Amino acid sequence: MKFADWEPHYCEILEYFGFDRAGDDEAALLLSSLLDRDNLLSLASLTEGNEVTVCGNAPRLKDEIGKIHGIVFAADAAAEVLDSHGIFPDVIFTDLDGATDRFIELNREGTMIVIHAHGDNIPLLKHWVPRFPGKVVGTTQSAPLPRVYNFGGFTDGDRAVFTADELGASHITLAGFDLDDKNVDPLKRGKLFWARKLLALIGHDV
Repeated sequence: MKFADWEPHYCEILEYFGFDRAGDDEAALLLSSLLDRDNLLSLASLTEGNEVTVCGNAPRLKDEIGKIHGIVFAADAAAEVLDSHGIFPDVIFTDLDGATDRFIELNREGTMIVIHAHGDNIPLLKHWVPRFPGKVVGTTQSAPLPRVYNFGGFTDGDRAVFTADELGASHITLAGFDLDDKNVDPLKRGKLFWARKLLALIGHDV
């Protein structure tokens, strides 16, 4: 999705949550400065023409392990659920709020990390980004920058789906998504609302 097409949705999200765009821009600039190489081509070659399963971190993921096939995109802490079931995530999408040292080990072993910058995770960016030894791609929900891309999407899970779609996956399967979860706080409920709304834009009615 081109940024010109994404920006109206982004502005709606900012207004809905009362988020500060300046903070997103600051975080994106920081992430761009922290990344010393661009691994987009590696992510694109992994995705294009291949079947991709995007794994969210809802509790039901454990019951949907059998659905997982092809290239595996994991949303943040879903990576460790997959890891515990012997499934190696090819890519982890994270804003780092669920990051652990296991992410670093997986990155060293070949998992690509797609790190998202937003106004609330600047300290996490400073702490985690320099520690990853393997391939990393940066993303933002604001205007893209060198080494920092915007494929659309808002939460880790729907952003992974948007990325798979943008980079030419032949088919996308969703596992571990529960957008009707009522056992969440109001902020999370709002994020689930937007995840559903955004995924519908690219043909995923969840």
